[in-house]
Amino acid sequence: MTQAAFPQGAVLVFGGSGGIGQEVAKSFGKAGADVAIVYRSKQAVAEKVAGEIAAGGRKATVHNADVREAAQVQAAVAAAIAAHGRIHTVVWAAGPVVEQVHLADTSEELWRKSIDIEVHGFFNAVKATLPHLRAQGGGSYVHLGSAGHVWWPAKDGLSVAPKAANEALVQGIAKEEGKHNIRANSVLVGVIEAGMFLELLKRGVFDQAWTDETQKLLCIKRWGKPEEIGSAAVFLASNGYVTGQQINVSGGFGV
Repeated sequence: MTQAAFPQGAVLVFGGSGGIGQEVAKSFGKAGADVAIVYRSKQAVAEKVAGEIAAGGRKATVHNADVREAAQVQAAVAAAIAAHGRIHTVVWAAGPVVEQVHLADTSEELWRKSIDIEVHGFFNAVKATLPHLRAQGGGSYVHLGSAGHVWWPAKDGLSVAPKAANEALVQGIAKEEGKHNIRANSVLVGVIEAGMFLELLKRGVFDQAWTDETQKLLCIKRWGKPEEIGSAAVFLASNGYVTGQQINVSGGFGV
């Protein structure tokens, strides 16, 4: 990957121990950025990713936080700033494994869990980092959203609906914070051979009929690779005149 022009400091990746988040974090390292990884439970994975980034010549640190807890997020952000001196990019790649259920069958417990992690978690991350980005003269947010915003996939509401709230927040950040040289954009994620998709495939949630029907909706007849999400995230973080935008990395899902 071609190295981008990043300022001193680090990219802060929430969910950097996840299936897609790992590759996003490594993509930033390959592009010439130092990386701070925030994880909740997968410490060993986070440390492995940090080790790979360090082996490539960039500084990488790991920080623990449950994104639902504002105080934990604030502490992780403070630790990352202390380790790197500055955060210039915040990537939101955190999220639970999304159970595939129709809206009519969605329990209040599942709904609240998805909203708490995806929406309240992202808000906590923004609140904890925004004053720092302002004080440093600017920065960037890159949110990993869902290609389901373009074409609603049945049973995926626990992902698409909460991420839609975040898409609105991304637009708000772009609108309100541009005067502080702060940008905000999203990568709309399609079916990627990593993380949640592989977990649900292993459980048998996605059968051959699902695969056949889903691939009918793709212009490019294969599943995506996590590094393809990473390269889009790097582009959005490094192009200083792009804000309030979405890049749909989904093989043309729903076109």
